[in-house]
Amino acid sequence: MPSAETFRGYFRLMRPGNTIAAGFLTFVGAFVAAGPQADFRAVVFAVFATACATGGGNAINDYFDRNIDAINRPDRPIPSGAVSPRGAAVFSVALFAGATVTALQLPLLAIAIAVVNLGALVAYTELFKGMPGVGNALVGYLTGSAFLFGGAAVSDASGAVVLFGLATVATFAREVVKDVEDIDGDRTEGLRTLPIVVGERTSLRLGAASLLVGVAASIVPIINGTFGWLYAVGIVPANGVMLWAMWRSFENPAIGQRYLKLGMFVAAGAFFFDRFVIAL
Repeated sequence: MPSAETFRGYFRLMRPGNTIAAGFLTFVGAFVAAGPQADFRAVVFAVFATACATGGGNAINDYFDRNIDAINRPDRPIPSGAVSPRGAAVFSVALFAGATVTALQLPLLAIAIAVVNLGALVAYTELFKGMPGVGNALVGYLTGSAFLFGGAAVSDASGAVVLFGLATVATFAREVVKDVEDIDGDRTEGLRTLPIVVGERTSLRLGAASLLVGVAASIVPIINGTFGWLYAVGIVPANGVMLWAMWRSFENPAIGQRYLKLGMFVAAGAFFFDRFVIAL
């Protein structure tokens, strides 16, 4: 029988913080698209499918990255010996299967998004992670698409398009910062990440430019009246946190990427609470 340490290792493989966060983003996308009238069953299925897919993606990423993690993240489940590489691969397949079965209960557009995302999750590490900027953009899309998936599960994805865009560019910037943080292990494995190819500071400038586009776009819902004063109250500090985090990344990438993630979730909260107040 597997030990308690092994069970903890499998749990950590999912990166529960990221998994829960992805489920929350899907929930926000559904709520922004349909409000409290959203089909509860569809929301639950969408959140569960997202959580399973995210957990599976994290597990398969750790499987493929086990040699890099031995340098950059030796405490992770595979390099630490808590979980075997084969166990991680099997666990990932089981989670992807759960995501697939659940997603098939949703409307066609949601199924289409799920199919694309599952394929991208599996292909990311082996095909795209080492391609300068491409892997970063793919992770940005996958994060932002959680909002689209939530919207598609309950009505249509159009109501979550701004959220999708902001999350995509903010995540792209964060992934660039993470690549700067992980440059030693990536170089050892022969990967051609953006910082390795064009340099650390140039990469960070590209991330900052991407983030500035997202921050500018986040003001559009205020201008066109799609979202109201509560959104404005929330999005301004969220943008401030993300801009500060990007600036801080030039000195300390580890701190910068953590606060970029925090700012993105504050932004998601601004969308959610604006819609929540309107529904009252």
